[in-house]
Amino acid sequence: MAEIDLSQSLWMLLFFVALGWLAARRLRVDPRPIATLLVYIISPLTFFHGLTQGQPSADKLVLTASVLLLATCLCVVVNGVASRFFAEQERALLAFSAGTGNTGYFGFPIALVLLPPEGVTLYLFCMLGVSLYEFTVGFYVSARGRFSVKESLARLARLPLIYAFAAGMLVSALGWQVPDVVADGLDYFKYCFTVLGMMIIGMTLGRVTWREFDLRFVAGCVVVRFVVWPLATLLMVLLLRMSVGISDSLALAFLLIGAVPMAANVVVIAMELEIRPEKGAIAVLITTLAAPLLIPVYLGFALPWVLSF
Repeated sequence: MAEIDLSQSLWMLLFFVALGWLAARRLRVDPRPIATLLVYIISPLTFFHGLTQGQPSADKLVLTASVLLLATCLCVVVNGVASRFFAEQERALLAFSAGTGNTGYFGFPIALVLLPPEGVTLYLFCMLGVSLYEFTVGFYVSARGRFSVKESLARLARLPLIYAFAAGMLVSALGWQVPDVVADGLDYFKYCFTVLGMMIIGMTLGRVTWREFDLRFVAGCVVVRFVVWPLATLLMVLLLRMSVGISDSLALAFLLIGAVPMAANVVVIAMELEIRPEKGAIAVLITTLAAPLLIPVYLGFALPWVLSF
């Protein structure tokens, strides 16, 4: 695994971040309306398109549910631990980030290189579990950093991604075919999702100074993302290999889900709910820079061990 070259993905993402920084510093672009667009329009349409194109089946949805459950468990555990050390908004942001990762912008290009076509499909349905977590459990926990239970649930109920998931499942279950012209149009949203999702990190960084750097918060994010997640997915894969004998492709897909940096959606959700987005942006940038160094080392260690079982 030492020969894995992640530099292309890294430079692409950092270029988008730099564009966002320039937009905020030179053009005075406000990132908050862009966050609203991502949460309420671009993400749901991207999610719906992915579901209708992916032909979900019961065994694939088990993968989605498994990753959703793992993300939820990590969020709940970190939420409880973080409440002893952080203020409400930092606690909520750290708990949300604990359940998610950059499985799309960063992880998907790596999956295309490392996995065969059937393995990429498995990875996509694992990735779906992360996305579903972000806009259900993760969104609610984040909202609780600022709002009451009632208001947090009301905001969650207004999220269109939940209904996009239901609509995508219904279309797939009934065997309906989305017209080609509609599918081609929806395909553009995934590119908007990637570009704007990374640019909003740069926009947020362009509005803050490094005096706002919070070492405790960043350390917590790094530990959760590069220690807790890799260990959790490694343990899950080992248990599944010994019990039901999952394939090598699925094992690698799970390991990759656990190795990616923090998700850009940490900043998007924090911006929408106004819960310390600047701290989230700094942590996302640091973990993104560290990922190309850590992922090859982790996969190089974990994969041969897992495949030996």
